[in-house]
Amino acid sequence: MLPLRPPAWLAWVFRGPPGPRGACAPGAAGSRGRRVGPLARRGCCTAPGTPEVPLTRERYPVRRLPFSTVSEQDLAAFERIVPGGVVTDPEALRAPNVDWLRTLRGCSKVLLRPRTSEEVSRILRHCHERNLAVNPQGGNTGMVGGSVPVFDEIILSTALMNRVLSFHSVSGILVCQAGCVLEELSRYVEERDFIMPLDLGAKGSCHIGGNVATNAGGLRFLRYGSLHGTVLGLEVVLADGAVLDCLTSLRKDNTGYDLKQLFIGSEGTLGVITAVSILCPPKPRAVNVAFLGCPGFAEVLQTFSTCKRMLGEILSAFEFMDAECMQLVGRHLHLASPVQESPFYVLIETSGSNAGHDAEKLGSFLEHALGSGLVTDGTVAADQRKVKMLWALRERITEALSRDGYVYKYDISLPVERLYDIVTDLRARLGPHAKHVVGYGHLGDGNLHLNVTAEAFSPSLLGALEPHVYEWTARQQGSVSAEHGVGFRKRDVLGYSKPHEALQLMQQLKALLDPKGILNPYKTLPGQA
Repeated sequence: MLPLRPPAWLAWVFRGPPGPRGACAPGAAGSRGRRVGPLARRGCCTAPGTPEVPLTRERYPVRRLPFSTVSEQDLAAFERIVPGGVVTDPEALRAPNVDWLRTLRGCSKVLLRPRTSEEVSRILRHCHERNLAVNPQGGNTGMVGGSVPVFDEIILSTALMNRVLSFHSVSGILVCQAGCVLEELSRYVEERDFIMPLDLGAKGSCHIGGNVATNAGGLRFLRYGSLHGTVLGLEVVLADGAVLDCLTSLRKDNTGYDLKQLFIGSEGTLGVITAVSILCPPKPRAVNVAFLGCPGFAEVLQTFSTCKRMLGEILSAFEFMDAECMQLVGRHLHLASPVQESPFYVLIETSGSNAGHDAEKLGSFLEHALGSGLVTDGTVAADQRKVKMLWALRERITEALSRDGYVYKYDISLPVERLYDIVTDLRARLGPHAKHVVGYGHLGDGNLHLNVTAEAFSPSLLGALEPHVYEWTARQQGSVSAEHGVGFRKRDVLGYSKPHEALQLMQQLKALLDPKGILNPYKTLPGQA
């Protein structure tokens, strides 16, 4: 690709895969807009010969709470509730006991696969009476260990709860069961000229119920906001089996407390989400993606400010990644950068209803960015195939990191002007003890994905990272979890982001809705071990 010179931004045409500067190797377009294989969806963490993951109870100082253990009578009761939906085969239970990052492993001996909220209700009623702990599980793509057992909790899978219940073509309101896979929902609504308000790299596996339970953010947050705004209603089964039907499809309902908000982001600790009503935006008629190289993080920030000012209503995503991310994507996935080597890269997406209007606005922005030195090189794609290939460079970073060794992952929110400082800080702090320290994420949301790779898990390296990362984040008035949730990993660091009074109130809500503590124990709240 030739260096870019204003005003000929239209010459920023995409260079395809055949040459060494192609964005992706053939057949490696990533997960955006199509299904990918299970290894790709899970970061290729489950390849044959992978060492056994240590039991969570052996790696972490956690004690089992006094729950009952599953008996033959319990299994018989479950078989009556979900005939054919009781899994006890140890081999079949290996995968659902291990988290996506393959760093946590429970020892559950039972997995249940209900199809309806009534079956979930009967299961929880029995577990509540017997004091049996339950671990709700969707697609098991979480990053903080919230979806896998710590000990022998019963795994309650929503995988068979995968029906679309209704879709309104005028309002764009979708009602579906919690086990629907996000990518399949995306395909369903796109066939009807709408899109899902969230998009995640793990969409080929993750369930909408899990997305809501963790308040997942993702790649469309900048344009459409959080699930606290787009989710209109929920059906939730409480710990004692009671069914809370708040599955409204109303945009406006100002009648008392908005109870659904309690369960969005509660990670299965207050109730099991069984159905979701969600507002889907109209499908954009014109989508453009620009992939640009920037000489420094200051220029990344200025590019974002300029972007917001010049692109306005058509700006739908603004992602950034550093040079080490690009190197890892190239080394492990054989995806090549379509632009000249740069210290930083940004991916900008526009979505609108008028291709000519959007192209004109994007062209003006790119001319300005290039002419002012904010950007040193770039490429633009408008057709779907090339758009997917550019997105793959950003979406598959997690996969590349998982192939680089053991990964220490941090998902934090910070003021955008300080977003990259902690990466620089950690590189100096860790030195040769870490293979790579990289930063990437949703700049438009102030969300940094901070990742450190090493050859293997190291207690000393973990000690150098924690609590330093959380203390650093707290000093900037940031959040220790931007979009991945709290789960098992971060339950004891909530105090860095929440005051004591907030934690107390959370504990009181948990005690009110789940007095026996059977729902997803050892997760989300501190002091449960």
